[in-house]
Amino acid sequence: MRRIAFIFPGQGAQYVGMGKDIVEKYEIAADIFTKASNAVGYDMKKLCFEGPEEELIKTENTQPAILTTCIAIAKVLEDKGIKADVSAGLSLGEYAALVVSGALSFEDAVALVKKRGRYMQEAVPIGKGAMAAILGMERNTLLQVLKQVQSEGIVEAANFNSPGQIVISGEVKAVEKACEAAKEAGALKAVLLPVSAPFHCSMLIPAGEKLAGDLDRITINELHIPVIANVNADYYQNKCQVNELLIKQVSHSVLWEDTMLRMLEDGVNTFIEMGPGKSLNQFLKKILKKSKHNAEVYSIEDGESLETVLNSL
Repeated sequence: MRRIAFIFPGQGAQYVGMGKDIVEKYEIAADIFTKASNAVGYDMKKLCFEGPEEELIKTENTQPAILTTCIAIAKVLEDKGIKADVSAGLSLGEYAALVVSGALSFEDAVALVKKRGRYMQEAVPIGKGAMAAILGMERNTLLQVLKQVQSEGIVEAANFNSPGQIVISGEVKAVEKACEAAKEAGALKAVLLPVSAPFHCSMLIPAGEKLAGDLDRITINELHIPVIANVNADYYQNKCQVNELLIKQVSHSVLWEDTMLRMLEDGVNTFIEMGPGKSLNQFLKKILKKSKHNAEVYSIEDGESLETVLNSL
């Protein structure tokens, strides 16, 4: 029996032109872009299809742009009869999962992530925070390394993406020291990331506090499709958890590897990543290789990949 998960990427996957050919072919996708434009107050098609890139990569623009592209693809699949049995998204992608579940309206979600992006950027002055990818190191070993360098400042695990790929986040000096210590402890690589803020660490708590006020002002509905949250790799039990978990998510680790393993253990055997890039596909293949599970893994980011999935399923 096929059990399908819709999974959605986070910030960093964006590129000029994303979603264009899907919008040109499917009216239901075009409608989503129109709704997004009305909700955020600018032309979402123009931003996504034409850029310029320097506008698209601004955090408060990137987040609604990726969310819009993800939901446009999801709506086409649903319209063609392909439904999710469960959903999840990495960081920003969790909002797409909650839209698919019915917990959030798309219009509320796209306006919300625009503010979320601005709050995350404003929480830490540019140049004070950093993030780095640590490759080829076990989770527990890296956590010990982070403890050893805490005297240098804030540095925390931000994303547990897949076996051997963990992202750290915090103050510049502490992150740089952690990179050196990780390599000395056996990491294959430690690479500073070109990001504008130290996402998913305690330095972002003020952003979550601002987001809380906006969440209080929107309607949260019961979930019609199970969604697994980033912060605990567990299912939302009811709509009352949505505000709490989305606020925490801004400043807590993203347990993506744990989330995918939970889905696999619960019988998911078909994963469809939708949105720009193929990062979740790559993470999942590493997770599958290390685990005892098997699954079909698809990515949809353009018309060609969409047709492939429609023909396969």
